[in-house]
Amino acid sequence: MNVLGKRLKESRIKAGYKQIDACKKLGISNGTLSGYERNYRDPDTQTLNKMASLYEVSVDWLVGNSADPEPTKEEEFDSLAEIKKIIDEYGIEDIFFHNIDDWKNLTPEDVEELRNHFEYIAYKARNRKENESKE
Repeated sequence: MNVLGKRLKESRIKAGYKQIDACKKLGISNGTLSGYERNYRDPDTQTLNKMASLYEVSVDWLVGNSADPEPTKEEEFDSLAEIKKIIDEYGIEDIFFHNIDDWKNLTPEDVEELRNHFEYIAYKARNRKENESKE
């Protein structure tokens, strides 16, 4: 029995996403996500990993290889995936990582600090734009 679709839908709802919101975050169409959730089609590995990360569950649980939806300690934190989420969230289209190993070694706290910097810079840019439009 294919549990993937059921677990995708269950985890999306539990994470508080409507289909349309999840689609935007995942970079897929609503029809594609609907097909996954109804077991009409299977996601590629990259999309499956994105969904597990977005819904904060393990890939093993999504595909039925585990009874525990919680990511294992190994899966729990992927600094590159987290940085990619931040970059996607802020609409950065081109970023170059000079030494990928340095980025891989970031801790969850380091990535949170990076997120805070992005938020601050985005906040400053919005305020600057608002002030320029008032002038």
